[in-house]
Amino acid sequence: MIPSAAGHEDRVIAWIERWVSEREGISTRRDPHGNIELSLADVPESDAPIYFTAHLDHPTFVVDEVPSDASLVLAFRGGVMSDYFPQARVRAHVGDSFVIGTIRGEHNPDGVEWSETDGRPFKQYACECESPHGASVGDIASWELPAQEVVDDEFGGIIHTDACDDLAAVAGALSAFDELRLANRAGEDVGDVRILFTLAEEIGFVGAIGACKAGFMPKGSRIIALENSRAFPDAPIHGGPIVRVGDRVSVFSPELTAAVAKVAETISGGPATPRASQKHSEMPEWKWQRKLMAGGACEASVFCAFGYTATCVCLPLGNYHNMANLSEVQAGTFEGTPRVGREHVGIDDYHGMVDLLIACGRDLPPTSGFMERLDKLWDGRRFVLA
Repeated sequence: MIPSAAGHEDRVIAWIERWVSEREGISTRRDPHGNIELSLADVPESDAPIYFTAHLDHPTFVVDEVPSDASLVLAFRGGVMSDYFPQARVRAHVGDSFVIGTIRGEHNPDGVEWSETDGRPFKQYACECESPHGASVGDIASWELPAQEVVDDEFGGIIHTDACDDLAAVAGALSAFDELRLANRAGEDVGDVRILFTLAEEIGFVGAIGACKAGFMPKGSRIIALENSRAFPDAPIHGGPIVRVGDRVSVFSPELTAAVAKVAETISGGPATPRASQKHSEMPEWKWQRKLMAGGACEASVFCAFGYTATCVCLPLGNYHNMANLSEVQAGTFEGTPRVGREHVGIDDYHGMVDLLIACGRDLPPTSGFMERLDKLWDGRRFVLA
């Protein structure tokens, strides 16, 4: 997995640039803050493009100080409970190699515990390395985790890796965009579909805010933000991609959310959950979900706040922000010191997200069609009111 941190996404950006260089028909540009747009080179620009957006960072350590060749002061950029840090093992990435280290405790040089009002922007940790590290200020250190793998199950498998959030969505956006690129080059009518890759989402949507302040996207854009959101019993892995109607901050643009849901229903041939007249056995095989997902916030709320039409499609995520056994830790029932684990998503959910994005790129309706259905109901049944 490519290490990435808020403000230090250069490894992922280099990978994306290589990916683009291997394909014809893609234009790129950057806004003043480093956010990256991909577009189809020979498709005329419109005032109302469709954007798939995903962020390039993941909750990770950044080297703040280098006290010695065997110790580091690391700042953590992202949201992880403090319970997971004591004696945690990390990898300090230097070039293409890394050195293993152990978190020995919080770093409080003034003797005062860090808080949100501290002059330091991020909480710092003292790290002792097993060998000379060769690291410099600004290098990345990530959790020490097992190698990525696919674990087979009855639904087609789950991929376990260091960071799904939001790199699985980055991969999904690129996969869908590539299919639309090939369709366009084959002569099919593909509209103005673009990708926006944002920076520094994990420390407060900083990249997305910058893109909005710069007016980087046309105001008529329809934005589908892509995320990996914590899985819950009512939003499970293998339940399909989630059309997310809102988060803990806001409810997203209702018409766009409904239009994306309409596309999902067209693909599947049925609703996200059984109607009262249906049995579970009658539900289609292509699964999708429609959920609020109020446990966190995402960039769709930022775009909506700046006056854009925006919604979100997300993957249900296990070990959110690498926090294994999170429900038990939150409930206070976990015994011992909690440890981080690999994030994981269902392969079928991932393919479902790609299917949904391709279909939205080909034909995202301007509305959900619900008003038309209401007019039809009125015309056909208003006689009962006479």
